[in-house]
Parts: sequence; C-alpha cells; structure tokens
Amino acid sequence: MADRLSSDHPSVRTVRATLSETTTGVRLEIPGEERDSFVVDDLVRVTLEGAERFARVERALTGDELTIEGVYETADGARDPRDGTDVLPDWCDEQTVRDGGSVLIDVIEPGFAYGIRSPGETAYYDASEPPKSSLSDIANDIDGS
Repeated sequence: MADRLSSDHPSVRTVRATLSETTTGVRLEIPGEERDSFVVDDLVRVTLEGAERFARVERALTGDELTIEGVYETADGARDPRDGTDVLPDWCDEQTVRDGGSVLIDVIEPGFAYGIRSPGETAYYDASEPPKSSLSDIANDIDGS
C-alpha cells in the first residue's frame, strides 16, 4: 500500500495562491517568490478533493508570478483545454472561495505532484515518486543513439 501524507506533514511545503476570476473561469496566481517549488510549462499532477487531476503551471503575462489556469480530469485536457473540462471553477464554488481569496497549494513533489485545498482544511495525499525520465528525455536518448 502506498504511503499517505497529510497536508501538515513536515515534507509537504504549502504555498498560498490567490484565486482570480477571468473571462473564461478562474485561475490560481502563485507569488513569484514561490517559483522554486514549480516547474513552468510542464504537466503536473494535482490532487483535488482526493482525486488525481492534471494542470499546467505557466508564467503570468506580467511580473514574476506563475499561474494555474485550470485543473482538468485528464492529462490531455490539461495539455489542450479545448478538449477538457476545467474542474477548478466548480471546486471554488463548492468551497466558497471568491475572487481575491486564498487557496493553498501543497507541494508534494516539486515539479510533479501538488494538492489544492482551502485554508483551514487538512488534505491527505498518496505519496508517489516522479518517473525517472520524461518521455522527451527518452526520445532524445533514442535520437542521440
């Protein structure tokens, strides 16, 4: 059985993000000083309400901030949002998080696994390790052989 971590476990770093409403939904804005906990433009796993979802961490249009523009049920949805359903707006409504409100992002494994929760709540995560190599690394190794 996989190990489980709680959001208050010493190995889990928590980052406070701000919810921002957009014309198409909502996004999470991550302060620039927290950049070292995230890998930009990579697909990451996100645990939301106990279910594994997917998102992309992107650079904000201005400044040093990062954003998560949506959380999707599938990796394909996170890669191309036109093909997926963003579950973040519904979660925000259920949690009564509003524009300008705080959302906590738990860094389970930097660049790979995160959790999203409301302030004051405790979440539990399955501990998992990222793959040893990305598919692009494997493809580069094959091309280089």
